[in-house]
Amino acid sequence: MTNLETRPQEAELHPEPHGGDSATRGLLLEPRDVPLGGLRAMHVRRTLPQRGLPMVGAWCFLDEFGPADVDMRVLPHPHTGLQTVTWPLVGEIHHRDSVGSDVVVRPGQPNLMTAGRGVAHSEMSLGDGPLLHGVQLWVALPAGAADIDPRFEQHTDLPVMERDGLRATVLVGELEGARSAAQAHSPLLGAELALEAGTSTTLPLRPEFEHALLVLDGAIEVGGTPQQPGPLRYLAPGPDRLSLRSAHGARALLIGGEPFAEDLVMWWNFLGRSHADILQARDDWEHHREDRFGVVAGHGDARIPAPELPNVRLTPRRRRS
Repeated sequence: MTNLETRPQEAELHPEPHGGDSATRGLLLEPRDVPLGGLRAMHVRRTLPQRGLPMVGAWCFLDEFGPADVDMRVLPHPHTGLQTVTWPLVGEIHHRDSVGSDVVVRPGQPNLMTAGRGVAHSEMSLGDGPLLHGVQLWVALPAGAADIDPRFEQHTDLPVMERDGLRATVLVGELEGARSAAQAHSPLLGAELALEAGTSTTLPLRPEFEHALLVLDGAIEVGGTPQQPGPLRYLAPGPDRLSLRSAHGARALLIGGEPFAEDLVMWWNFLGRSHADILQARDDWEHHREDRFGVVAGHGDARIPAPELPNVRLTPRRRRS
């Protein structure tokens, strides 16, 4: 999904009220409602990046869309220096990209597109105003992988960990022995957690990871503190467990990774190390340099143009100390 904000505003961090298990007390990151595409009338709830917390591990962008009847029409647009992870919960999306992929993204089948030095893609919902619900995330590529060749992966057989009324489907990384085949370039975790009604369990965490939890439907008590759909709960490194309980059943997304130490500049759909990297990427896209971004078949000359750069020098987003 393209980031159509020309001047993205990061949300404020809100410390969680006291109470619950101190091992899982963290920050509640409120979402921002972001319109995509104007007349297309599609909105997303964006919980990453946040002011003072631009990333969770290498996860640098998190949008949730729906559930709503929407007509997703995202024309070809570029990416650099990152991976996109699309996880639909309801509905189907037609994905095409400049490495030749032409697939339908269905629930339970994550798409992982590695932009590397440059890729372009489009996303179109199937059907007339279908019900859609899902999430899209971006993963920052470390310096050693930032300029690799683009590639696309679709995984239809994901590993699952089940116990105590919990079913964890691993999109990226590894959770209690269940390891995804999706290619990651830094230590990462991405998993959907489905809890049956009456479930009370403890999930192991890697203490060197920072984590975040987004409730997708239902309600969950995390360390004794209720959490509803909407905000993202951030957990700093340290805890080795996550206590979960759901009275009526719920579904959530858990992400995590080792804190990302590199400075990054993120603007529009580009990730780079400097202002100059972003300028070059924008220039290459606007001048239709196919040797960098290729061509997405099936759209003719239609594409999303890059917005105007702000009249300031772009600098890295850093977390609060």
